[in-house]
Amino acid sequence: MFEITVNNRIIDAKPEETILSAVKRAGINIPTLCHMDDFLPSGACRICCVEVEGMPGLVPSCSYPVQEGMNIITNSPRVIKARKTVIELLLANHPDDCLYCVRNGNCQLQNLADQYGIRERRFVGKHKTRNTVDCTSPAIVRDQSKCILCGKCVRVCEEIQNVSAIDFVGRGSSTVIAPAFNQGLNISSCIYCGQCIMVCPTGALRENSFTKQVTDALNNPKKIVVVQHAPAISVSIAEEFGIEPGTDVNGKMVTALRRMGFDRVFDTSFSADLTIMEEASELIQRIQSGGKLPLMTSCSPGWIKYVEQFYPGFLENISTCKSPQQMLGAIIKTYFAKKEGIDPENIFSVSVMPCTAKKFEAARPGMGRDQVPDIDATISTRELARMIKTYGIDFGSLPEDKADTPFGIRSSAGKLFGGTGGVMEAAVRTAYHMLTGSELKSLQIEEVRGVKGIKEAKLNINGLELGIAVVNGVGNAQQLLEQIKSGRKDLHFIEVMTCPGGCIAGGGQPRNTDIEKIKVRLKSLYSIDKSEKLRTSHKNKAVQQLYKEFLGEPLSHKSHELLHTNYTKRDVLI
Repeated sequence: MFEITVNNRIIDAKPEETILSAVKRAGINIPTLCHMDDFLPSGACRICCVEVEGMPGLVPSCSYPVQEGMNIITNSPRVIKARKTVIELLLANHPDDCLYCVRNGNCQLQNLADQYGIRERRFVGKHKTRNTVDCTSPAIVRDQSKCILCGKCVRVCEEIQNVSAIDFVGRGSSTVIAPAFNQGLNISSCIYCGQCIMVCPTGALRENSFTKQVTDALNNPKKIVVVQHAPAISVSIAEEFGIEPGTDVNGKMVTALRRMGFDRVFDTSFSADLTIMEEASELIQRIQSGGKLPLMTSCSPGWIKYVEQFYPGFLENISTCKSPQQMLGAIIKTYFAKKEGIDPENIFSVSVMPCTAKKFEAARPGMGRDQVPDIDATISTRELARMIKTYGIDFGSLPEDKADTPFGIRSSAGKLFGGTGGVMEAAVRTAYHMLTGSELKSLQIEEVRGVKGIKEAKLNINGLELGIAVVNGVGNAQQLLEQIKSGRKDLHFIEVMTCPGGCIAGGGQPRNTDIEKIKVRLKSLYSIDKSEKLRTSHKNKAVQQLYKEFLGEPLSHKSHELLHTNYTKRDVLI
């Protein structure tokens, strides 16, 4: 460590770190637009410029390394004037539709304009007149007119997810960010994970919203409107209402959904338990019958599309189980509809998901019967929060309620599906019971917990050494797939979640890429698991009753008909 001077204050700095990193640690704020923690700096936006004594011009703090004895000014008149000019130039070519933009009040460019007191337009640029909105994707909408070319979406897609669905296209003032050949996202290699939305500083990227369809259904007296909410929602939606991150607001959320007019409120954690019954049985069957190994989980639709496009040779390794969203959707429109005496066509089934790719999954072929889809509309955590506010519901003051039975009864294992490692932990608990007839001595499997990109463990079950791996972020999954292609054979079961951190950091969650805040959400799931009595999927009596009354047993003909699917190689433009 050595000392540097910042705004006439001496602070400590580390060799080879940037000015931005050093001053941020000291509690001094420097605005950024293109900067991303843990990425090599791009220095694209220049909003983070500072004045360094002895330098003739301003320097970008995100990419300029500190040196011992440096004297830096982060808020001089020259610096502030330069930052204001950068913001004004960006605004000169930006649409004046903030009141209609989904990011209004939550836009970094808008916030910077307010912070630096920009109250008039000094520069007038030529606005983009070409067709700028790409609505071809079932999950993500792109609006090039709002893009400031910071490049963050390109970097997360290429460097984290290893998908490279978008890049800079064109030259000079004609540059845009788009898929190959400037085509639509629907024919690109995009896996709809929504991580680009999470890092976009403006409204250039947003989820394809289905709130109107949901509102119309709620206002239709002929429709029975049911809703399911994913395990990760209750520990993340609180942030949209100014409540401390990680707070579990499950009871308040159920009350809010009822007050909005939903006829039934179900918990997707129930069908997560159902998924475990099927997936653990499939794992055991493959091991005992010499089936294709390693078995890979199929709950994350972005991961499935990634394999279909880039690694179709592994499609036989993917579990045939549908995701919890689709399993519950199928059960609602068959078992529930029959039991309640409702025509499935009169049921409007809504899912609230942390994942934008779930919108794509719901529209996949085979996710329904007789032209009736299992899921009619999928909305994100952000969309649900906006709807609650639209309905004038004071979320913080709501009393707590419980989800409707039988699809509101869940184990804490099903709740763990919301974070990386959760599917594996839940599956191992049940697979161990199926193989031995007894319970694991410790249900908490530390080796698969946490946000590390790749986690591995070996478990001994009655003499069988079970090799397991947990991966979050498809870029990390690619590393493991390459190892298996090269001959690695010690793994039996692999869990993959598309988004870094798992569903708690999905593309439809509150916009927060701070890893510490994401860890808080994950910790909340672990606290729920630790505090509850029902901690294994196979002990969920509502799931047992469903098998007894309707499905028969795991992997039965009926369960294969409703709860399983298949995947095929997918051709894309690139």
